[in-house]
Amino acid sequence: MTQRATRALLFGFSSLAAIAGLAAPVQAQTGPQDDPTTVGEIVVTGTRTAGRTRLDTIAPVDVIAGEVLTRQGAGTELATALAANAPSINFPRPSISDGSDHVRPATLRGLAPDQTLVLINGQRGHVSALVNVNGNLGRGAAAFDLNTIPSVTLNTVEVLRDGASAQYGSDAIAGVVNLRLREADNGGALTLNFGRYDTSFDTARGSHSRSDGEQVAVAGWIGLPLFESGFLTLSGEWQRRDPTNRSDYAAPTATPTNSSTTVLGRFGDPSVESRAIWANAGHTLGSGWEAYAFGGFVDKDTESAATARAFNNANNVLAVYPNGFLPLIATHINDYNVYGGVRGPAYGFDWDISASWGRNAIDYRVENTINASFGTNSLRSFRAGGLEYEQATLAIDGVKLMDVGLVEPWNLAFGLEYRAEDFAQTAGQRQSWIRNSGSTQGGGAQGFPGFSPANATARDRNNVGAYVDLEGKLNEAFTFGFAARYEDYSDFGDTLTGKISGRLDVRPEFALRGSISTGFRAPALQQQYFSYIATNLVTTVVGGVPVTNLIQSGTFRVDDPVSIALGARPLEPETSTNYSLGAIFRSGPLELTIDAYQIEVADRIILSENLGPTRPSQSAATIAAVLGIIQPLGVSSARFFTNGLETTTRGLDIVGRYRLPTDRLGRFDFTLAANFNDTTVDRVPGVPVVSIPVSPNFLFDRSNILAFEDGTPESKGVASVDWSLGGWSATARATHYRSVLVANNVATLDYQTGDATLIDLEGRYEFPFGVTAAVGVNNLTDEYPNFTPSTLNAPTGSVGFPQFSPFGFNGRFVYSRLSLSW
Repeated sequence: MTQRATRALLFGFSSLAAIAGLAAPVQAQTGPQDDPTTVGEIVVTGTRTAGRTRLDTIAPVDVIAGEVLTRQGAGTELATALAANAPSINFPRPSISDGSDHVRPATLRGLAPDQTLVLINGQRGHVSALVNVNGNLGRGAAAFDLNTIPSVTLNTVEVLRDGASAQYGSDAIAGVVNLRLREADNGGALTLNFGRYDTSFDTARGSHSRSDGEQVAVAGWIGLPLFESGFLTLSGEWQRRDPTNRSDYAAPTATPTNSSTTVLGRFGDPSVESRAIWANAGHTLGSGWEAYAFGGFVDKDTESAATARAFNNANNVLAVYPNGFLPLIATHINDYNVYGGVRGPAYGFDWDISASWGRNAIDYRVENTINASFGTNSLRSFRAGGLEYEQATLAIDGVKLMDVGLVEPWNLAFGLEYRAEDFAQTAGQRQSWIRNSGSTQGGGAQGFPGFSPANATARDRNNVGAYVDLEGKLNEAFTFGFAARYEDYSDFGDTLTGKISGRLDVRPEFALRGSISTGFRAPALQQQYFSYIATNLVTTVVGGVPVTNLIQSGTFRVDDPVSIALGARPLEPETSTNYSLGAIFRSGPLELTIDAYQIEVADRIILSENLGPTRPSQSAATIAAVLGIIQPLGVSSARFFTNGLETTTRGLDIVGRYRLPTDRLGRFDFTLAANFNDTTVDRVPGVPVVSIPVSPNFLFDRSNILAFEDGTPESKGVASVDWSLGGWSATARATHYRSVLVANNVATLDYQTGDATLIDLEGRYEFPFGVTAAVGVNNLTDEYPNFTPSTLNAPTGSVGFPQFSPFGFNGRFVYSRLSLSW
């Protein structure tokens, strides 16, 4: 079956299911529970046995209610809300990092962003078209963009903190995030959000005050009945987020007036305008069967800044920009999700037959810029090309309770899945990437050279997977689980993973749990086929005759002759072995879980160093040998994706809750949670099979090694209290982050972000007629990471703070919220 035919089939199947969802009823399900901390929450992630609560599962699962996610200030970024409530999740905020500014990656347990699988209503979500190639956290990863899912659409989010590739397939090395959509046949809410940053901060060259980053959002949902018992839940959001700026002052030599108080750069969050609409529907078909459909569409425009160009920059054209200029990188992002299926009993099994289709597309523009090699004839705005990723799946799952003669029936689950993937990269307009022949100035759009025709590609692959999952009790005290999964990919072959888990209920209030599993992550199409090659036309005189040559540099595909000449090989899947051991204690209003883990990952896929230019760790002989290989191919420098990194991550998750109802003072819900995490690099990629003298860390240098080991905080703790009395309620939260190392290839240039504790406060009042008003402040004490030393900053002072800061660098945020519920 061709890829086009597959997409047509899946889209048609899902569309029919969606239409059917509007035509007949299904039993309605309720919206969020009144108490988001109740122990009675039923989870579906990490177990296929119905009726398990989050304290009854074999593996640790966090359950975060949708109403909690919408109480995180005026900003409605889902990744920000999850990081505020789950200590094992971190969401740094990179800036001046090209596409990563617009699709910011989140991490679970300190592993790579693409080592966490994201599900929507229990079904695999699609990753972003973007692969992160700059020096920020998650370099080399192609991950799911959590911020394409508005918080208003969600009933709960379940975070499975355990390896689960045997249960769910590729990417689930660190764990699984399951986004469960809101299901309601009545009611609704409309929320207006407003906020802005009000902050003061110091940078290496002076002090600043800012009032910026205004955020306005309108979000709402409505539950509608379909005939007698069906449901259709619609939700949507519009938001506008103005940019923030935390750049340092420029050095006087970078300004025409020799000023020491001029800010040329823009370092901070991008501007965003986003529109999203989601739907979730279902209906009964008779004989216990039901149809369901859900999906959404997100349309987003973003704009970030590149490094500012001083007036005396070698690639500035003074006649156009006499004071220098600030290149702006803009994206238009479309994200589509369509899911549909039927489920019900037949032949003694409960079946779920489903199909899905998803697409993520990113189109780039570069504004306020110039191609210096064309001088005053250059354009100022460029179409820079685009990226597209598409995924389609067909799946059939079966579940059956089997009487095995023990204390209760065992739950047997199995399934088959077919998945097709497509990745495409399109070129920008010619001036965005070319260097004009005969010019000595830089070619391409300054700030973000466009993709060239050499980058353009369209690739696809497919895979078939099968799994079996068995769970049940051996006796009243011991629960056992087993899972195995086989997958066969059209591009690299097959893989088999397994998982064994168990839980011992020592007493009604105390239990032990643990698991051992193997996992894998398939190399993404983006990692195999993305390239970003700068093209320069260089004219030299040979025998008195001008000769123009094409010289290239940048990121080459694994199968490119340049990469192969440097020792690149076809990418293989990453593999992992996970160990976990935990304990659960509950007594009345108190509950406590402690889970230790060790995750060993082999053949991690990384982006190599830029080979060819001078590097402190490489000898002159190595540099000369590399240039001897690539210069005859018309290349001045090259990097590529490769396997070979091996790491071990050890950590501890602690989550404690205590509920205290009082007669006069109201109800108090206390939470204390922490994650302790340490990663070591056990092996770096080996020496390529090329006959050149190489120095240590040839493919992966010191700064990138330390980014894996020390790029996320070794500990993060959250202490919070929710209080309610009558119509009044409030939330107070303190989040502590350990310092993160900002590493360089020269040790003397290393520096720390510094320890920090952020305090968030919010107060709310619910009026009798369904209106709730809230005011709050995030980062009350206006905490910042340590600023970037002036010795590491460009003369323009563009990078004010480290991108690796685990809590960003925006300072105090004040906000208000007004909600109407019915």
